[in-house]
Amino acid sequence: MATTASEVGQVQSNNKKSFTSVKALTESPKLTSLPPSYTYTTNSDDEIVTDPEEDDPIPVIDYSLLVAGTPDQRAKTIQDLGRACEEWGFFMLTNYLVSKSIMEKMVDEVFGFFNLREEEKQEYAGKDVMEPIRYGTSSNVSMDKVLFWRDFLKIVVHPEFHSPQKPPGFREALAEYSRRTWKLGKEVLRGISESLGLGVNYMEDRMNLDSGLQMIAANLYPPCPQPELAMGIPPHSDHGLLNLLMQNGVSGLQVLHNGKWINVSSTSNCLLAFVSDHLEVVSNGKYKSVVHRAVVSNKATRISLAIVIAPSLDTVVEPAKELLDSQNNPAAYIGMKHRDYLQLQSRNRLNGKSVLDNVKI
Repeated sequence: MATTASEVGQVQSNNKKSFTSVKALTESPKLTSLPPSYTYTTNSDDEIVTDPEEDDPIPVIDYSLLVAGTPDQRAKTIQDLGRACEEWGFFMLTNYLVSKSIMEKMVDEVFGFFNLREEEKQEYAGKDVMEPIRYGTSSNVSMDKVLFWRDFLKIVVHPEFHSPQKPPGFREALAEYSRRTWKLGKEVLRGISESLGLGVNYMEDRMNLDSGLQMIAANLYPPCPQPELAMGIPPHSDHGLLNLLMQNGVSGLQVLHNGKWINVSSTSNCLLAFVSDHLEVVSNGKYKSVVHRAVVSNKATRISLAIVIAPSLDTVVEPAKELLDSQNNPAAYIGMKHRDYLQLQSRNRLNGKSVLDNVKI
């Protein structure tokens, strides 16, 4: 007998959500087919899903050349970085300063959290987007017309560090991974600033990264009984400036490029970098935040760990004045505090760039 939508969750009066996680669903002997509430309809007849083409591969940026290359190597890397942000809004990072052991430890600890007893995880259940630790399922259960086949854990780690108390090694692994990816993200943003013709410290200074928001979003996609009918997370773009993603070796990410959904294989020797909404705003649309989604399978559990590098919550994000020209390149976006953008996002269903469209002029 299939689990019904009424079993998925209910809101309690203390503003916490009690819900049935996807992981709990998959462990139930009642689950023999996809619950109706998870049935996701796409215009599959109009979609093109493909692997990257040989003459248009996913861009690869060598981080070591950005930070330690010769002047000529660094200049070329910055040029390549700008082209990747403009043409794809997405690129792979190689030779970065986060060891494989640190990444594997972080994935192991995330698995450990999702394997805790449900009541232990539910201590962190909540619906306020500003909560520093938030465990949930789908995307926004109170608004989602269709539920998505994922559980998530979102943690704010900068400017103030937070962590669940369990499992025992989680806090230490998170602190180390957060510290290294924060440094990595800021260095990449320095290169992106230069590629736009802005000062190397533009993003750090104007976006107030000393008190900037860094958040980790851990996503669990368990095996799905009917993956062709479900979606892990629907097409969307991210808030913030940059999103750095690693995976556990199980593929499922697709990015939208030139009207086609491109399969992104899960490799252990690279981080995936996404141009996010606030970088599109700062660049006045020259660099586009990439729309992406996660599909699911019936074979293996997929884990993805996204690190969001974002302005401080009180920073008003607007197009860089240095890039504007009242006649040829007027401002295409209104300024909005990052805090207000997050609240706007929380009131919208995930649907492409529907949130960013609210700040377009």
